[in-house]
Amino acid sequence: MVSPRDIPSVDQILQHPRTEQLLRAYGHAWTVSAIRELQDDLRCDLANLSAMPSDDALVDSLADILGTQSQASLRAVINATGVLLHTNLGRAPLARTALKAAEEAASAYSTLEYDLTKGKRSKRDVHASALLTRLTGGESALVVNNNAAAVFLALSALARGRKVAISRSQLVEIGGGFRIPDVMKQSGAKLFEVGTTNRTHLADFEQAIAEGASMLMMAHHSNFKIIGFTEEPALEDLARLAHQHNLPLVVDLGSGAFLDTAKYGLAHETTVQETLAKGADLVCFSGDKLLGGPQAGILVGRTDLLSKIRRHPLYRAIRADKLCLAALSATLDLTLRGKAEEEIPLYMMLARTPEDLRAQVDRWVDRLQAGSPLEGLSTVGGGSLPGETLPTCLLALNLKSPAKAAARLREAASPIIARVQDNLLLLDPRTVLPWQEEALLNALQTILNERKDRS
Repeated sequence: MVSPRDIPSVDQILQHPRTEQLLRAYGHAWTVSAIRELQDDLRCDLANLSAMPSDDALVDSLADILGTQSQASLRAVINATGVLLHTNLGRAPLARTALKAAEEAASAYSTLEYDLTKGKRSKRDVHASALLTRLTGGESALVVNNNAAAVFLALSALARGRKVAISRSQLVEIGGGFRIPDVMKQSGAKLFEVGTTNRTHLADFEQAIAEGASMLMMAHHSNFKIIGFTEEPALEDLARLAHQHNLPLVVDLGSGAFLDTAKYGLAHETTVQETLAKGADLVCFSGDKLLGGPQAGILVGRTDLLSKIRRHPLYRAIRADKLCLAALSATLDLTLRGKAEEEIPLYMMLARTPEDLRAQVDRWVDRLQAGSPLEGLSTVGGGSLPGETLPTCLLALNLKSPAKAAARLREAASPIIARVQDNLLLLDPRTVLPWQEEALLNALQTILNERKDRS
């Protein structure tokens, strides 16, 4: 019978010849910690052991523990779900140009807050600001770490202790429990709800102004739709009303499109440029949704408002870092140059046709000698364009246990996230990046070979 006394000591395992390799790879402290974990596992499993594993087997187990612990939890994956802006998978993948810009900013000192011409300290705002104003027609711009922070900062700096009028139909909650009413409360602004859930009129805002509202706000329906008997004031009408009373109109646009999404067979998403042109004084939006860049919160609009926001103490706490600014600037530059469909992955995916996708699935079927093409739908995701879909072609694999196959794909060296639906394993090529295709096919071939070996 195996007893606790039979468990090798830490020193005994450290003295094993093969442990030296682990010590070189992981260091003494980490290796000792893993040995203690191995000992704990053995104590818990004593009742099931007929004999203590050999020293070689114990070192193998130790290597497995260290290998698992050293594997990064934040890893690149292959997204075969067909959800383009998959929030759980990091939303928009970056363009190669943006990756290179971030790498260059990270691998050496940079001009983050330095003016080469003047030889003096500068401000980090300038890097993306010039591109944003050129793209949008806004007077000034500011970048923080996400759109929730952008909205919170704007309200804190411009409306603390003041009433902000917003339609009840726009008191949204988005992913992670971000609620407009809660943000207003924390910022110190006073929520002034106008209208009803489904219908709000311009007169409701006029009444709010008469009762002391000092800011008008709109929040884009980025992740839901209200249909049926509905009404909301047009943005330009709300802007006209705000300006008649010398009040600012702030718009939380959410997704932040710069290009016309209707071009890709989707509903038209109001762009940042259109929002400003219709009279918004300040627009807040995300960098990692329909812009296709890194996570960022972007504020564009009037210089006087942004100057006040920039001076607020909270700005320093939530401002963007050099990696974000480098990647964002590169993404904006591609958009300005008209190269989004060539280089920004999101727009490369949006631009793909069902015929092109069908041809790719046919190649996959020929290569794997398994599966079949199946018509399906891709979605935008990320709280953008709710209910909108794109026709696609899926690789459908009819396997004995598609859920187990999906789990095996997640265990691949390059983890693959697929869909299981109607007892089929489904993979959408639209969201598989070109340089990931070979790894995906190799992983699928391995699973199919295992299935043949068992039959």
